[in-house]
Amino acid sequence: MATLILVRHGRSTANTAGLLAGWTPGVALDERGAEQAAALPGRLAGVPLAAAVTSPLQRCRETLAPLLAARPELELHTDERIGECHYGDWSGRKLAELSEEPLMKIVQQHPSAAAFPGGESLRAMQSRAVEAVREWNERIEEQHGSDAVFLMCSHGDIIKSLVADALGMHLDLFQRIHVDPCSVTAVRYTPTRPFVFRLGDTGDFGSLVRRPAAAEPVASDKDTEDGGDAVVGGGAGAV
Repeated sequence: MATLILVRHGRSTANTAGLLAGWTPGVALDERGAEQAAALPGRLAGVPLAAAVTSPLQRCRETLAPLLAARPELELHTDERIGECHYGDWSGRKLAELSEEPLMKIVQQHPSAAAFPGGESLRAMQSRAVEAVREWNERIEEQHGSDAVFLMCSHGDIIKSLVADALGMHLDLFQRIHVDPCSVTAVRYTPTRPFVFRLGDTGDFGSLVRRPAAAEPVASDKDTEDGGDAVVGGGAGAV
């Protein structure tokens, strides 16, 4: 079947503010995120794309804007099923505050049992995203052949859950996966099993360097190093 390129949106204003954005309207790319988006056409220059599919949220649309400008022939589709997790009452809150919530322990250690108050469960999030990918795989192969490549621009937890599915991992292990803003993950689907060819590739190893703790906690990669917890919704990447 087709090859899927998963792009996480560029760094957003919520990422750098340490907020769990969810479906909160008006969350845009910050200056660094805009730079990451501008570099995306060059990074994918050698890849023929049959189609692009995006989450309906602003930060994903802004991430794809330079790519679409560089490739005006590229057809863009919107699919709510690859939109961010519905975090419900947690949306718009500071991650530093949410880390004190009893539910956070479940989100980190037993995510298949985690359901956000007023929102959805992580299990439901993964189910809708996997369903979307499987349907788009069939559609792209039907229209463009089995060697076709297509792109989806989505969010950290969505992409992590899709990678877990592709690797045959239980959802309870998906917090072990990390994808930076504007990173590229590539999965090739076949009739028997998927193959993961790239995972969270930014071409930048800055996020591997430990940084001093900031005065105001933000959702940076350092959060995954010190407490052993994953950043819900994804981190801000190397800053």
